[in-house]
Amino acid sequence: MIKRLLASCAFAALATGVSAEELVIWHDLGDNGIAWFDAVGQEFAKTHPDVTITSVSYPTDQWYGRVISAINTDTAPDLIYNNYERVIRIETQTENLADMAGPLDAVDDTGFLTEADLNVASYGGKMIILPIQRVQMGFGARSSWLEAVGEEFPATWEDAKRVAGKFMTEDPDGNGEDDTFGFALEAANPRDLIHMLDLFIFGAGLRHTLIDPEGNIVIDAPEHAEVLKEFLKTFTEYGYVAPDTINHSFAEMYQVIEGGRAGMFRVGDWNVKKWDSEALEGDFIVGEWPAHFDDKENAVVIGGMRGVAVPENSPHKDLAIEFAQFLLSQPAQQLALENVGAAVRDDLAVDDLSERRQYFAKAQGNLNAYDFPESLHAFYPELEATYHRKLLDAIANPPEDWDAFISQTAEEMREEAAKLSQG
Repeated sequence: MIKRLLASCAFAALATGVSAEELVIWHDLGDNGIAWFDAVGQEFAKTHPDVTITSVSYPTDQWYGRVISAINTDTAPDLIYNNYERVIRIETQTENLADMAGPLDAVDDTGFLTEADLNVASYGGKMIILPIQRVQMGFGARSSWLEAVGEEFPATWEDAKRVAGKFMTEDPDGNGEDDTFGFALEAANPRDLIHMLDLFIFGAGLRHTLIDPEGNIVIDAPEHAEVLKEFLKTFTEYGYVAPDTINHSFAEMYQVIEGGRAGMFRVGDWNVKKWDSEALEGDFIVGEWPAHFDDKENAVVIGGMRGVAVPENSPHKDLAIEFAQFLLSQPAQQLALENVGAAVRDDLAVDDLSERRQYFAKAQGNLNAYDFPESLHAFYPELEATYHRKLLDAIANPPEDWDAFISQTAEEMREEAAKLSQG
């Protein structure tokens, strides 16, 4: 019965001149992503009038499960779209993503892609995504709060600590309540806490958070140890965050930011469009992460690369690859910038964007790219989870000697990395 119904629908579509060619793409970008893919689909239809693009957004945890299950049961969508490290997980679980190196070579204009962009798009000896949107993450501060406490945007970590103290004690929102905090952070899960530490480390101009490409643990190197210690004190000795931050993940962190409870916070390029018109209503400044060292240039962190992948068992594989290539075109990239806040091309119109969106679109800050250790060390997620447990315990039960704690933890991480690397 179902087969007859499908055949009847297909015949009806042909008879009325309406194509049954539909490309389905699964992502986790929410409403902004749906709007982007809808607009890109309309652009694609100018040269492919018989093709429609349908995008479906899932919460990230659901996206993982649905994509892996669909690919492994031969019910895959035509394309998938997400952050590079998330697509790595799909590849390791399915080993069934197409190599996009050939499709990229077939694109005429790719001079805007850097070597770092191309490196991060590759895993396991093949290119698993076409890089479509760099993910930039800057440091934000509430502009009205700075004015209220007589401060400028913090350039150094000492500045940030001084400002955080004032945000905690001088009622910067003027509501007469003791309900504001210096920073909005998160700590509940490994990627919550270690992601925040990544931003402090790379934002300070350093490289590598836990492990370097050669497999060396770096957390007790002098400069790394200094940033780590100050980061942990933010949760503990300094007390610049809400007391329940140890339980916060992304959603709770956003509630603190958008609820007007924190004065300094991460600003992703994808946040700015909403925060310009809702929640913060443009009351924030974006810049580089605070500098910790005189001889290191602080930075905005390139914390990821979003890209498009095509399963080998994509129902319309050739057409899906053609659409993936189209996402690198100027029209598609312009729409990515306008709807999601990120792109990779350098020839896009940005003059109509707000000052904060232009900051990212023009890449005005010094940029330091995250190193994606999971692309080099297959065991990294397990190592990171162990590291997270150590740091979380230190936040809940601060040690008397932070230097001794960092040295001991470094030795434990070396032992764990050696064990995990041997399988």
